[in-house]
Amino acid sequence: QVQLVESGGGLVQAGGSLRLSCAASGSIFSINVMGWYRQAPGEQRQLVATITNGGRTSYADSVKGRFTISRDSAKNTVYLQMNNLKPEDTAVYYCNWNVRSSKQQISYQYYWGQGTQVTVSS
Repeated sequence: QVQLVESGGGLVQAGGSLRLSCAASGSIFSINVMGWYRQAPGEQRQLVATITNGGRTSYADSVKGRFTISRDSAKNTVYLQMNNLKPEDTAVYYCNWNVRSSKQQISYQYYWGQGTQVTVSS
């Protein structure tokens, strides 16, 4: 099993910055991809950014140029640096890891964190 714990959310004014962290613990044998998603009230959860085990990144068009995803392998942590925040970025942000917990596990499984609230005031 893998546990993910997000932190770093909060209230910030438009134009401000926040850095989210997602720390993983438990049994991790192999990582495929890690990502950040967000869900605003009344809306579906949407992909924000991903980073592969090899370091390849991708971003939703709405956050390109403002958000940066990165990882610290030694700490088993993935980050989301969010700059120039806008009110429309307000949402609960979730991290998601696609991992194998052991060599015996054939397929990768998805694990979710509990979410952290980001609120951007205008």
